[in-house]
Amino acid sequence: MSFELACCLLATIAALFYIFYPGTFFVGPEKTRASYLRERKDAVYENLRDLNFEFKAGKMPDVDYQSLKASLQDEAATLLAEIARLEATASAPRKARS
Repeated sequence: MSFELACCLLATIAALFYIFYPGTFFVGPEKTRASYLRERKDAVYENLRDLNFEFKAGKMPDVDYQSLKASLQDEAATLLAEIARLEATASAPRKARS
């Protein structure tokens, strides 16, 4: 076995160990339902802005625009209502303690 082959094998084993080692990983903060809903709300608002831009640019017929706009607005209203409900339930125990 040559020296170069031994070095390549050692480097490969080290790389595979580094990649697949089942150690502790940082996966970031745990998402709450409220944070998920806020992210989804931002995405829906961005989709509404894009839809409006596409319509004003003449790339979309009025019928499709109205249909998509209504469904996105319905989704946004649902998200906002659920966010408000979650915030109300989260603040209710704090007020009761005061």
